[in-house]
Amino acid sequence: MIVPEYWAEARREVRHNRKQLIVRRFGWSDDSVGAAQAHADARAQEALHAIAAGQSLPRSERRTNYGVEGVPIREQIVERHGDIVITRNSYGALCLNTPDVLFADIDHRPAPAGCVIPTLLACALWVVVAIAAGNVWNWVAGVALASAVLVAVNAVVLVVKRVRHRDEQLEAGALARVEQFTRQHPDWHLRAYRTPAGMRVLAMHATFSAQDPVVQRLFDALQTDALYARMCRVQHCFRARLTPKPWRIGVRRRIRPPVAAWSAEQAFLPARLQWIAEYQRKAQSHAACRFLRAFGDERNVDPRAEAVRALHDRIARAYEPLPLG
Repeated sequence: MIVPEYWAEARREVRHNRKQLIVRRFGWSDDSVGAAQAHADARAQEALHAIAAGQSLPRSERRTNYGVEGVPIREQIVERHGDIVITRNSYGALCLNTPDVLFADIDHRPAPAGCVIPTLLACALWVVVAIAAGNVWNWVAGVALASAVLVAVNAVVLVVKRVRHRDEQLEAGALARVEQFTRQHPDWHLRAYRTPAGMRVLAMHATFSAQDPVVQRLFDALQTDALYARMCRVQHCFRARLTPKPWRIGVRRRIRPPVAAWSAEQAFLPARLQWIAEYQRKAQSHAACRFLRAFGDERNVDPRAEAVRALHDRIARAYEPLPLG
């Protein structure tokens, strides 16, 4: 797991095959901005030579903080607890990053939006039939009647689908998957937490490499969020959000500056500090998750996992009777 303190970007340009070849690369370091710039220069030069030699490589790297594009997680480091790093993400929430304590993130499927496409197709069919009959007034009346009927049908279908996709039922299904996995792996010890849009699971009995095949088997069995699973593989780490999402607690403005490409000089900008103060004040009335129950062999606890659990539960306020954010 790499969560660098300093970032830089380098640009290299050369004439190649009578065309201008421009390459941009990021660099990073825990030592200084200068070291990050030297790393960026070296990576850009290496990529320039590789592309000129015929390798199929991107000319530039995306400015993204989440770390799914092959560069490290690019976020402000707020605290370090050994090799556990707490960062502030691109929208201002705190996140726990750990190289070997397994978290799985499960997002419940959103409720269906109804049957809009069938409604539109049915209306179009009514128009075609009415025009073919050659009666304009019948056409107008038919479209009006069809629209009213189909809107009513759509509303009924939507209600039925939402009932079938209630949060309680989705959570029960997710918990059932966790229970089934622990029955198949009786030596495992898993803890489940409710989140605003789903659930997270923490493994307590051992530590893991994100590249371990058993981790992917767990992700598949629990139907873990695909983007989260990809981030774990690319970054060789696991991750959990510790504080509420700003828009869920009434913070409408975006964190300053509103860019994904974090750099150390942003840390003490007055507008950013003002935003963080407002966010922290409002976040006091919300929790990031709530502990639900433990599964498997609760006596089997790895010391490193226990240290991460204690830190996670305290900052996420997992046992406090607060609304989730």
